[in-house]
Amino acid sequence: MSAPLLSVKDLAVTFDFQRRGAWPWTPPLKLQAVGGVSFDLAPGECLGVVGESGSGKSTLARAIVGTVPSSAGKIVFEGRDLASLDEEARRVHRKDVQMIFQDPLAALNPRMTVADIIAEPLITHFPATSKAEARARVAELMERVGLLPNLMNRYPHEFSGGQCQRIGIARALILKPKLLLCDEPVSALDVSVRAQVVNLLKELQRDLGLSMIFIAHDLSVVKHISDRIVVMYLGRLMEQASSRTLTTRPQHPYTQALIASVPIPDPVLEKARVRPVIEGELPSPLNPPSGCVFRTRCPKAEASCAAKLPEILDLGQGHLVACPFHAEQSAFAAA
Repeated sequence: MSAPLLSVKDLAVTFDFQRRGAWPWTPPLKLQAVGGVSFDLAPGECLGVVGESGSGKSTLARAIVGTVPSSAGKIVFEGRDLASLDEEARRVHRKDVQMIFQDPLAALNPRMTVADIIAEPLITHFPATSKAEARARVAELMERVGLLPNLMNRYPHEFSGGQCQRIGIARALILKPKLLLCDEPVSALDVSVRAQVVNLLKELQRDLGLSMIFIAHDLSVVKHISDRIVVMYLGRLMEQASSRTLTTRPQHPYTQALIASVPIPDPVLEKARVRPVIEGELPSPLNPPSGCVFRTRCPKAEASCAAKLPEILDLGQGHLVACPFHAEQSAFAAA
């Protein structure tokens, strides 16, 4: 078995939060956006990350890229601990890890042409690249993502949302990265366009041998593109398993509820099935529940759940679950 391209061990990201109107000497509150998340990513693998808004998915991605500092834990890329890299080594690392953002239009500079937007990373990392070489590479990538090269002199506002996201994908690919971080890349797109962009990403991953972390709310989309899935809630890992195992034999109550929320394209079956509902709202990360962070909304919660964080249990074949009351629910196998 090959060594993992990326290894995240007990990663935590904490932000200081000062209350409005507080005295300057008042100690800031601690907001833990990510708490103790661990996983490995193999070369050529796609890892899906799902969870509600506020689960820490985007913060996790930004910590891996390096745009937010980690508070604890390790991020090891190709055997190197990113915290130990000097500035020059970090610059090289940024070339190998690229990101696709949620809002395709906001991610593009409105004052630059498409050619300049896509070529910018190439010119930044390889300033000796000639204009002819850059334009040839831009034209090649535009064709690769399904855009006509003769549109390269236009501006972002002249394109649709799906086309802008294809421009963002081309920009991310121009440096030939080894890891692509997709932060909810289809959530702002029309339903008819989402499948096209997801299929494009899947095709690029296969053809270019990319490793990918795909973040989304929609579990049906994540299931389609991912080899493995990580479920997060309030910054913590709830469950991790292969895509097939997680969607057919979910063990954590939160995962079961997420899967049950995915509609079945059959009106009769959809109306007849029992659908567990997560009651209440996501707690504030400034004041998370003690013990298991999901216990305030969990139908299986007991008094012992408030005492300590649940251990990550290994159920075999890479299936991890953070719940002592895990049990297979046959009702979810058909969901």
